[in-house]
Amino acid sequence: MKKHIGAFISIGSPAVTELAAECGFDWVLIDLEHGCESEAALPNQLRALRGSPTLAIVRVSAPHPDLIARVLDWGAHGIMVPHVNTAAEARHCVDAATYPPHGHRGVSRTVRAYGYGMRLPEGEMPKPIILAQIETAEAVENAADIAAVEGITALFIGPADLSFDLKARNSPRPYDDCVNSIVAAARDHNKGCGILVRHADDKEKLKALGFTWLAMDSDLSLVREGFKRNLEAARAW
Repeated sequence: MKKHIGAFISIGSPAVTELAAECGFDWVLIDLEHGCESEAALPNQLRALRGSPTLAIVRVSAPHPDLIARVLDWGAHGIMVPHVNTAAEARHCVDAATYPPHGHRGVSRTVRAYGYGMRLPEGEMPKPIILAQIETAEAVENAADIAAVEGITALFIGPADLSFDLKARNSPRPYDDCVNSIVAAARDHNKGCGILVRHADDKEKLKALGFTWLAMDSDLSLVREGFKRNLEAARAW
């Protein structure tokens, strides 16, 4: 299965998004859940990727059908949905993101995704990328059922939320065991599996486990660490 190397975009700057595409990332995650971006500013983020092969995935703050439809109408190639805990919730996401007969997304041929009416799709309407985030003990138990939902592209682990949830619920399952279970569920249903990677040295290990969607840190973290390194160097001068 093809490997997709991406990065989280949290700062909200179209220039940073454009730079990520210039650097050659396969995809970027424009973050409406925890990032500094507002929904109204999202179209300019998407315009920054125009003409590049970099896929635009938008993490919506919640699986609201109207928000999902707007994001896709504005030209995102797909969505990431946080806290997908059950197969029913996964089907809800697919339903909101896809056109009939697969879902209930409304059709408009004059939206930005179709060049405001200048690039009308031929034949079957395109299906978006849908990344379902597995972030709780409940979601781990239901990972196989979520992966089985038609229209889900990949399971995407939120390591911070999953670790927090397991501790908060005093779960007896170790974090690494949960990760292996999620990867196996995705593989068994021929779906991708992804994770946010905070340390570049972890990349090869995660690829060996079977991860196919790797987000190599976030723009905010990279800028923060760069500032810290430069300041420490200057203080030592």
